Amino acid sequence: MLRVAFLSFLSTLGGILFWDRLLPSTQSWFPIEESFNVQAMHDILYHRQHIDRYDHCEFPGVVPRTFVGAIILSILASPVVAAMQLFDAAKICSLLIVRLVLGCLVLSALRFFRIKVRRKFGFHVEAFFAMLTALQFHLLFYSTRPLPNILAFILVNLAYGFWFEDNATSTLKCLTVATVIFRCDTVLLFVPIAVELLLSKSISLLQAIKCCLSTAVLCIGFTLLVDSIFWQRILWPELEVFWFNSILNRSSEWGTHAFYWYFTSALPRSLLVAYPLSLLGVLLDRRMVRYFAPVFSFVLLYSKLPHKELRFIICSVPIFNVSAAVASNRVYNNRRKNVWRLLFLMLLGSLLVSLGCSAIMFLASYDNYPGGHAMKALHQMGYSRHLPSKTVHIDSFTAMNGVSRFSEEYSWRYSKEEGIALEEYRDKNFTFLLNSELPFVDGYKCLFAVNGFSRAHLQKGFPPFSLVSYYFIFGGFAYLTSESSYLL
Repeated sequence: MLRVAFLSFLSTLGGILFWDRLLPSTQSWFPIEESFNVQAMHDILYHRQHIDRYDHCEFPGVVPRTFVGAIILSILASPVVAAMQLFDAAKICSLLIVRLVLGCLVLSALRFFRIKVRRKFGFHVEAFFAMLTALQFHLLFYSTRPLPNILAFILVNLAYGFWFEDNATSTLKCLTVATVIFRCDTVLLFVPIAVELLLSKSISLLQAIKCCLSTAVLCIGFTLLVDSIFWQRILWPELEVFWFNSILNRSSEWGTHAFYWYFTSALPRSLLVAYPLSLLGVLLDRRMVRYFAPVFSFVLLYSKLPHKELRFIICSVPIFNVSAAVASNRVYNNRRKNVWRLLFLMLLGSLLVSLGCSAIMFLASYDNYPGGHAMKALHQMGYSRHLPSKTVHIDSFTAMNGVSRFSEEYSWRYSKEEGIALEEYRDKNFTFLLNSELPFVDGYKCLFAVNGFSRAHLQKGFPPFSLVSYYFIFGGFAYLTSESSYLL
């Protein structure tokens, strides 16, 4: 039994380390969705009390986000980051540390939930749960991404664990904190679970109201205190996010999908073989119905919002994995019977297919952050040339696809000024440009171009697909004048 538990822990840990690619050359980049927390952690670690130097003062974003998560991660990472600063380590190393801290928190929450799964369904279900989780690319890839969804995901996993041990009060408290501080749309998960707890008489209505109200008041007071200081105005961030996304429905400006998109695209990609197995698990073990139904309702409710992203429903994946693990365990226990033997062989084959699909997604994700790769290439190129000054202009696309303050070098200067006309670049005296739209700018020459992933293309033969990439960013435009002594 100890061996099963140990192997399940190792498989989950190994999945996080592998799929998130904890390698210096690939793991430092991030998309725009993570930008706020990444920049906030940088500013907390390096600018500390000088809030006027913080990135959000110049680039506040569409809606404000809470600093609570960034503060917690920065505090936990600060001893190691401080030691690294003594040795003049590159700032990008600090980003690796804060992401590692976040990964450890997510892994700890998953471990807590995994232990409750073992106590509820047994060691074999626990082992299959860990195995299925480790084979899924998206969940573990997101585990070290400082998104509000992932910060809420930590608390949701704790809530799931308490839910499995019939601790209704702690379940509601965790979901309330996640909703009020980190991600307001967690309320779509909170409501179905609260209804299930009431219907199962795990808690009375009066107790639930007292528990949720007291926790919510404390959380609102805490986020108001912290975020009003950092944003320098009275602010409850998630209230503004709720108003923007749900009341005004402005999130649809960033794209929309059909009602069924989560069920036909997001869940199949994130769950892989666990998707059909999760439906089978509900049929094979009636104990799963009380857990599966509220989470399925959460995805159903979320489908009403036109703007959809996989990360919005990432909180549903652990419960679906438990249901899939229940089905896998039933197939495994009956593998010596005639009909079940065939199902067992199909199960083994589908696990291998899931591994292959995750490998494909890993290869695609490698080229998903051309901005980060362009910044790295520019620094390597710039250090090989002796220039009196090094000033870089970063356009919006580059900034949204992998560039952060962690990727900046101390001796360089950077600008993300917007709205610059083509003929004005020379007048700004930029030494380099990182640009996604203009391969030719008067007074500059293109030093390199960076590929980015575009799509997967099916083809005949082996392998049956290829990954198509295009030039997304043209980098290192060298500033040229007749008087310049540093022509490149």
